[in-house]
Amino acid sequence: MGDVTPASLPPILLVLGDEELLATRAVSEAVARARSVDPDVDVREYQAGTLTVGEIAEMLSPSLFGGRRVLVLRAGQDARKDLVTALLGYARNPDPDVQLVVLHLGGAKGKAFADGLRAAGATVVPAAKLKGHRERVAFVRDEIRRLGGRCPEDAAETLIAAVGTDLRELAAACSQLVADTDGRIGADTVSRYYRGRVEVTGFTVADATMVGDVPGALEALRWALHVGVDPVPIADALADGVRTVARVASAGRGSPYQLASSLGMPAWKIERAQRQGRGWTPEGLVEAMRAAAECNAAVKGGADDRAYALERAVFSVAAARQGGGR
Repeated sequence: MGDVTPASLPPILLVLGDEELLATRAVSEAVARARSVDPDVDVREYQAGTLTVGEIAEMLSPSLFGGRRVLVLRAGQDARKDLVTALLGYARNPDPDVQLVVLHLGGAKGKAFADGLRAAGATVVPAAKLKGHRERVAFVRDEIRRLGGRCPEDAAETLIAAVGTDLRELAAACSQLVADTDGRIGADTVSRYYRGRVEVTGFTVADATMVGDVPGALEALRWALHVGVDPVPIADALADGVRTVARVASAGRGSPYQLASSLGMPAWKIERAQRQGRGWTPEGLVEAMRAAAECNAAVKGGADDRAYALERAVFSVAAARQGGGR
Protein backbone atom coordinates (compact mmCIF):
# COMPACT_ATOMS: atom_id res chain seq x y z
CA MET A 1 0.00 0.00 0.00
CA GLY A 2 3.00 2.33 0.42
CA ASP A 3 3.14 5.16 2.96
CA VAL A 4 -0.35 6.56 3.42
CA THR A 5 -0.72 9.99 5.01
CA PRO A 6 -3.88 12.05 5.56
CA ALA A 7 -2.71 14.31 2.72
CA SER A 8 -2.47 11.36 0.32
CA LEU A 9 -6.15 10.38 0.77
CA PRO A 10 -8.19 12.07 -1.97
CA PRO A 11 -11.18 13.94 -0.46
CA ILE A 12 -13.44 12.80 -3.35
CA LEU A 13 -13.08 9.44 -5.07
CA LEU A 14 -15.24 8.69 -8.12
CA VAL A 15 -15.41 4.97 -8.92
CA LEU A 16 -16.64 4.93 -12.48
CA GLY A 17 -17.88 1.80 -14.25
CA ASP A 18 -20.18 -1.22 -14.16
CA GLU A 19 -17.76 -4.02 -13.26
CA GLU A 20 -18.82 -5.00 -9.75
CA LEU A 21 -15.54 -6.68 -8.80
CA LEU A 22 -13.42 -3.62 -9.70
CA ALA A 23 -15.87 -1.22 -8.00
CA THR A 24 -16.02 -3.31 -4.80
CA ARG A 25 -12.24 -3.60 -4.77
CA ALA A 26 -11.83 0.19 -5.18
CA VAL A 27 -14.06 0.79 -2.12
CA SER A 28 -12.24 -1.86 -0.02
CA GLU A 29 -8.87 -0.33 -0.93
CA ALA A 30 -10.07 3.20 -0.10
CA VAL A 31 -11.35 2.04 3.31
CA ALA A 32 -8.12 0.10 4.00
CA ARG A 33 -6.03 3.19 3.19
CA ALA A 34 -8.18 5.37 5.46
CA ARG A 35 -7.87 2.78 8.28
CA SER A 36 -4.09 2.79 7.94
CA VAL A 37 -4.19 6.54 8.72
CA ASP A 38 -6.86 6.26 11.44
CA PRO A 39 -7.79 2.77 12.72
CA ASP A 40 -11.01 4.22 14.24
CA VAL A 41 -12.22 5.75 10.96
CA ASP A 42 -16.03 5.93 10.77
CA VAL A 43 -17.20 4.21 7.55
CA ARG A 44 -20.81 4.70 6.40
CA GLU A 45 -22.58 3.51 3.26
CA TYR A 46 -25.62 5.06 1.56
CA GLN A 47 -27.71 4.47 -1.54
CA ALA A 48 -27.71 7.67 -3.62
CA GLY A 49 -31.28 7.13 -4.88
CA THR A 50 -32.85 7.22 -1.39
CA LEU A 51 -30.66 9.88 0.23
CA THR A 52 -32.12 13.34 0.98
CA VAL A 53 -30.32 16.69 1.01
CA GLY A 54 -30.95 16.96 4.78
CA GLU A 55 -29.25 13.63 5.41
CA ILE A 56 -26.27 14.51 3.21
CA ALA A 57 -25.80 17.84 5.04
CA GLU A 58 -25.80 16.03 8.38
CA MET A 59 -23.42 13.36 7.19
CA LEU A 60 -20.93 15.89 5.75
CA SER A 61 -21.06 18.35 8.66
CA PRO A 62 -18.03 18.41 10.98
CA SER A 63 -18.27 15.75 13.69
CA LEU A 64 -18.40 16.82 17.35
CA PHE A 65 -15.97 14.06 18.18
CA GLY A 66 -13.53 14.68 15.32
CA GLY A 67 -11.89 11.71 13.64
CA ARG A 68 -11.86 10.63 10.02
CA ARG A 69 -14.93 9.55 8.08
CA VAL A 70 -15.38 7.63 4.84
CA LEU A 71 -18.79 8.08 3.23
CA VAL A 72 -19.55 5.57 0.49
CA LEU A 73 -22.34 6.62 -1.85
CA ARG A 74 -23.53 3.69 -3.99
CA ALA A 75 -25.44 3.97 -7.29
CA GLY A 76 -24.45 7.62 -7.74
CA GLN A 77 -26.24 7.64 -11.12
CA ASP A 78 -29.58 7.43 -9.21
CA ALA A 79 -29.02 10.62 -7.17
CA ARG A 80 -31.82 13.20 -7.51
CA LYS A 81 -31.10 16.70 -8.84
CA ASP A 82 -31.18 18.51 -5.49
CA LEU A 83 -28.77 15.96 -4.02
CA VAL A 84 -26.42 16.32 -7.02
CA THR A 85 -26.44 20.13 -6.59
CA ALA A 86 -25.63 19.82 -2.87
CA LEU A 87 -22.82 17.30 -3.44
CA LEU A 88 -21.24 19.25 -6.29
CA GLY A 89 -21.31 22.36 -4.06
CA TYR A 90 -19.57 20.39 -1.30
CA ALA A 91 -17.03 18.93 -3.76
CA ARG A 92 -15.71 22.40 -4.56
CA ASN A 93 -14.60 22.80 -0.93
CA PRO A 94 -14.49 19.37 0.73
CA ASP A 95 -13.72 18.64 4.38
CA PRO A 96 -10.14 17.26 4.64
CA ASP A 97 -11.24 14.80 7.39
CA VAL A 98 -13.95 13.27 5.22
CA GLN A 99 -13.44 11.05 2.21
CA LEU A 100 -16.46 10.85 -0.08
CA VAL A 101 -16.44 7.77 -2.32
CA VAL A 102 -19.06 7.87 -5.08
CA LEU A 103 -19.80 4.75 -7.15
CA HIS A 104 -21.30 5.53 -10.57
CA LEU A 105 -22.06 3.07 -13.38
CA GLY A 106 -20.59 5.47 -15.92
CA GLY A 107 -23.47 5.42 -18.43
CA ALA A 108 -25.67 8.26 -19.69
CA LYS A 109 -27.88 8.21 -16.57
CA GLY A 110 -26.67 10.77 -14.04
CA LYS A 111 -23.77 11.75 -16.33
CA ALA A 112 -23.86 15.38 -15.16
CA PHE A 113 -23.10 14.23 -11.59
CA ALA A 114 -20.04 12.20 -12.67
CA ASP A 115 -18.84 15.02 -14.95
CA GLY A 116 -19.33 17.59 -12.17
CA LEU A 117 -17.34 15.54 -9.65
CA ARG A 118 -14.56 15.10 -12.18
CA ALA A 119 -14.53 18.85 -12.92
CA ALA A 120 -14.36 19.55 -9.16
CA GLY A 121 -11.13 17.54 -9.04
CA ALA A 122 -12.34 14.13 -7.89
CA THR A 123 -9.83 11.28 -8.23
CA VAL A 124 -11.31 8.87 -10.78
CA VAL A 125 -10.88 5.11 -10.37
CA PRO A 126 -11.94 3.30 -13.58
CA ALA A 127 -14.13 0.23 -12.96
CA ALA A 128 -15.65 -0.38 -16.40
CA LYS A 129 -16.34 -3.91 -17.60
CA LEU A 130 -13.41 -5.31 -19.55
CA LYS A 131 -14.40 -5.27 -23.20
CA GLY A 132 -12.16 -7.63 -25.08
CA HIS A 133 -9.97 -10.68 -24.79
CA ARG A 134 -6.76 -8.60 -24.63
CA GLU A 135 -8.04 -6.63 -21.63
CA ARG A 136 -8.90 -9.87 -19.80
CA VAL A 137 -5.44 -11.28 -20.54
CA ALA A 138 -3.94 -8.08 -19.10
CA PHE A 139 -6.24 -8.34 -16.05
CA VAL A 140 -5.10 -11.94 -15.32
CA ARG A 141 -1.43 -11.03 -15.68
CA ASP A 142 -1.81 -7.93 -13.44
CA GLU A 143 -3.80 -9.91 -10.89
CA ILE A 144 -1.09 -12.57 -10.58
CA ARG A 145 1.59 -9.86 -10.42
CA ARG A 146 -0.40 -8.13 -7.64
CA LEU A 147 -0.38 -11.42 -5.71
CA GLY A 148 3.39 -11.70 -6.11
CA GLY A 149 3.50 -14.19 -9.00
CA ARG A 150 4.51 -14.12 -12.65
CA CYS A 151 2.33 -15.17 -15.58
CA PRO A 152 3.18 -15.02 -19.30
CA GLU A 153 0.53 -14.25 -21.89
CA ASP A 154 -0.04 -17.86 -23.01
CA ALA A 155 -0.70 -18.94 -19.40
CA ALA A 156 -3.27 -16.12 -19.00
CA GLU A 157 -4.95 -17.25 -22.26
CA THR A 158 -5.09 -20.85 -20.99
CA LEU A 159 -6.62 -19.71 -17.69
CA ILE A 160 -9.35 -17.72 -19.47
CA ALA A 161 -10.11 -20.74 -21.69
CA ALA A 162 -10.45 -22.90 -18.56
CA VAL A 163 -12.33 -20.57 -16.24
CA GLY A 164 -14.32 -18.31 -18.58
CA THR A 165 -14.60 -14.52 -18.69
CA ASP A 166 -16.29 -13.76 -15.34
CA LEU A 167 -13.87 -11.44 -13.50
CA ARG A 168 -14.72 -12.74 -10.01
CA GLU A 169 -13.99 -16.32 -11.08
CA LEU A 170 -10.77 -15.24 -12.81
CA ALA A 171 -9.59 -13.33 -9.73
CA ALA A 172 -10.39 -16.33 -7.49
CA ALA A 173 -8.53 -18.66 -9.90
CA CYS A 174 -5.46 -16.37 -9.91
CA SER A 175 -5.44 -16.29 -6.12
CA GLN A 176 -5.77 -20.09 -5.93
CA LEU A 177 -2.99 -20.68 -8.46
CA VAL A 178 -0.55 -18.36 -6.68
CA ALA A 179 -1.40 -19.96 -3.30
CA ASP A 180 -0.88 -23.51 -4.62
CA THR A 181 2.29 -22.93 -6.68
CA ASP A 182 5.57 -21.07 -6.29
CA GLY A 183 4.01 -18.13 -8.17
CA ARG A 184 5.72 -18.86 -11.50
CA ILE A 185 2.69 -19.83 -13.56
CA GLY A 186 3.11 -21.24 -17.08
CA ALA A 187 0.48 -22.53 -19.52
CA ASP A 188 1.41 -26.09 -18.50
CA THR A 189 0.72 -25.28 -14.81
CA VAL A 190 -2.74 -23.95 -15.70
CA SER A 191 -3.53 -26.91 -17.97
CA ARG A 192 -2.50 -29.38 -15.28
CA TYR A 193 -4.45 -27.55 -12.60
CA TYR A 194 -7.62 -27.04 -14.63
CA ARG A 195 -7.56 -30.22 -16.70
CA GLY A 196 -11.04 -31.20 -15.46
CA ARG A 197 -12.42 -27.69 -15.97
CA VAL A 198 -11.04 -27.29 -19.50
CA GLU A 199 -12.65 -30.53 -20.59
CA VAL A 200 -16.14 -29.63 -19.48
CA THR A 201 -16.98 -26.25 -21.01
CA GLY A 202 -19.60 -25.99 -23.73
CA PHE A 203 -16.91 -24.57 -26.02
CA THR A 204 -14.96 -27.85 -25.83
CA VAL A 205 -18.06 -29.69 -27.08
CA ALA A 206 -18.62 -27.07 -29.80
CA ASP A 207 -14.96 -27.06 -30.95
CA ALA A 208 -14.88 -30.86 -31.36
CA THR A 209 -18.25 -30.84 -33.17
CA MET A 210 -17.18 -28.13 -35.62
CA VAL A 211 -14.14 -30.13 -36.77
CA GLY A 212 -16.23 -33.32 -37.10
CA ASP A 213 -14.75 -35.10 -34.07
CA VAL A 214 -17.99 -36.79 -32.97
CA PRO A 215 -16.42 -39.20 -30.41
CA GLY A 216 -14.50 -36.31 -28.80
CA ALA A 217 -17.58 -34.09 -28.76
CA LEU A 218 -19.80 -36.79 -27.21
CA GLU A 219 -17.20 -37.67 -24.58
CA ALA A 220 -16.84 -33.99 -23.61
CA LEU A 221 -20.64 -33.55 -23.61
CA ARG A 222 -21.31 -36.57 -21.40
CA TRP A 223 -18.55 -35.58 -18.99
CA ALA A 224 -19.86 -31.99 -18.85
CA LEU A 225 -23.39 -33.17 -18.02
CA HIS A 226 -22.02 -35.72 -15.53
CA VAL A 227 -20.22 -33.03 -13.51
CA GLY A 228 -23.25 -30.76 -13.59
CA VAL A 229 -22.59 -28.23 -16.36
CA ASP A 230 -25.93 -26.62 -17.31
CA PRO A 231 -27.19 -27.73 -20.77
CA VAL A 232 -28.16 -24.14 -21.74
CA PRO A 233 -24.58 -22.73 -22.07
CA ILE A 234 -23.58 -25.90 -23.96
CA ALA A 235 -26.39 -25.31 -26.49
CA ASP A 236 -25.38 -21.62 -26.67
CA ALA A 237 -21.72 -22.54 -27.28
CA LEU A 238 -22.71 -24.90 -30.09
CA ALA A 239 -24.86 -22.22 -31.75
CA ASP A 240 -22.07 -19.65 -31.27
CA GLY A 241 -19.54 -22.06 -32.81
CA VAL A 242 -21.62 -22.55 -35.97
CA ARG A 243 -22.47 -18.83 -36.21
CA THR A 244 -18.81 -17.77 -35.78
CA VAL A 245 -17.54 -20.16 -38.47
CA ALA A 246 -20.32 -18.95 -40.83
CA ARG A 247 -19.53 -15.26 -40.20
CA VAL A 248 -15.79 -15.73 -40.64
CA ALA A 249 -16.28 -17.86 -43.78
CA SER A 250 -18.54 -15.23 -45.37
CA ALA A 251 -15.98 -12.48 -44.62
CA GLY A 252 -13.65 -14.02 -47.21
CA ARG A 253 -9.90 -14.46 -46.99
CA GLY A 254 -7.75 -12.26 -44.84
CA SER A 255 -5.52 -12.40 -41.80
CA PRO A 256 -7.30 -12.66 -38.42
CA TYR A 257 -5.91 -9.24 -37.49
CA GLN A 258 -7.31 -7.62 -40.67
CA LEU A 259 -10.74 -9.17 -40.09
CA ALA A 260 -10.85 -8.46 -36.33
CA SER A 261 -12.17 -4.89 -36.56
CA SER A 262 -14.65 -5.47 -39.40
CA LEU A 263 -16.15 -8.53 -37.66
CA GLY A 264 -15.90 -7.09 -34.15
CA MET A 265 -14.24 -10.28 -32.88
CA PRO A 266 -10.85 -10.94 -31.29
CA ALA A 267 -8.20 -12.23 -33.70
CA TRP A 268 -7.75 -15.51 -31.78
CA LYS A 269 -11.46 -16.34 -32.24
CA ILE A 270 -11.25 -15.61 -36.00
CA GLU A 271 -8.12 -17.75 -36.31
CA ARG A 272 -9.88 -20.64 -34.56
CA ALA A 273 -12.98 -20.24 -36.77
CA GLN A 274 -10.82 -20.22 -39.93
CA ARG A 275 -9.22 -23.46 -38.76
CA GLN A 276 -12.61 -25.02 -37.95
CA GLY A 277 -14.13 -23.75 -41.20
CA ARG A 278 -12.02 -26.02 -43.40
CA GLY A 279 -14.21 -28.74 -44.89
CA TRP A 280 -17.44 -26.75 -44.52
CA THR A 281 -19.61 -25.53 -47.43
CA PRO A 282 -22.18 -22.70 -47.23
CA GLU A 283 -25.00 -25.31 -47.58
CA GLY A 284 -23.51 -27.38 -44.74
CA LEU A 285 -23.36 -24.31 -42.47
CA VAL A 286 -27.02 -23.44 -43.19
CA GLU A 287 -27.97 -27.01 -42.22
CA ALA A 288 -25.80 -26.81 -39.07
CA MET A 289 -27.45 -23.51 -38.07
CA ARG A 290 -30.86 -25.15 -38.37
CA ALA A 291 -29.71 -28.06 -36.17
CA ALA A 292 -28.20 -25.69 -33.55
CA ALA A 293 -31.39 -23.58 -33.51
CA GLU A 294 -33.56 -26.69 -33.00
CA CYS A 295 -31.27 -27.81 -30.18
CA ASN A 296 -31.46 -24.37 -28.54
CA ALA A 297 -35.25 -24.37 -28.73
CA ALA A 298 -35.44 -27.88 -27.22
CA VAL A 299 -32.96 -27.17 -24.41
CA LYS A 300 -34.41 -23.77 -23.49
CA GLY A 301 -38.01 -24.91 -24.03
CA GLY A 302 -37.61 -27.53 -21.31
CA ALA A 303 -37.45 -30.65 -23.48
CA ASP A 304 -37.90 -33.85 -21.45
CA ASP A 305 -34.44 -35.09 -22.36
CA ARG A 306 -32.09 -32.15 -22.83
CA ALA A 307 -29.05 -34.46 -22.94
CA TYR A 308 -30.59 -36.29 -25.90
CA ALA A 309 -31.31 -32.95 -27.68
CA LEU A 310 -27.64 -31.99 -27.27
CA GLU A 311 -26.36 -35.38 -28.48
CA ARG A 312 -28.63 -35.24 -31.51
CA ALA A 313 -27.32 -31.73 -32.30
CA VAL A 314 -23.71 -32.98 -32.18
CA PHE A 315 -24.56 -35.73 -34.71
CA SER A 316 -26.61 -33.36 -36.92
CA VAL A 317 -23.94 -30.62 -37.05
CA ALA A 318 -21.18 -33.16 -37.79
CA ALA A 319 -23.38 -34.74 -40.51
CA ALA A 320 -24.00 -31.30 -42.04
CA ARG A 321 -20.23 -30.83 -42.27
CA GLN A 322 -19.81 -34.17 -44.08
CA GLY A 323 -22.96 -33.87 -46.18
CA GLY A 324 -22.28 -30.27 -47.16
CA GLY A 325 -18.68 -31.11 -48.02
CA ARG A 326 -19.45 -33.56 -50.77
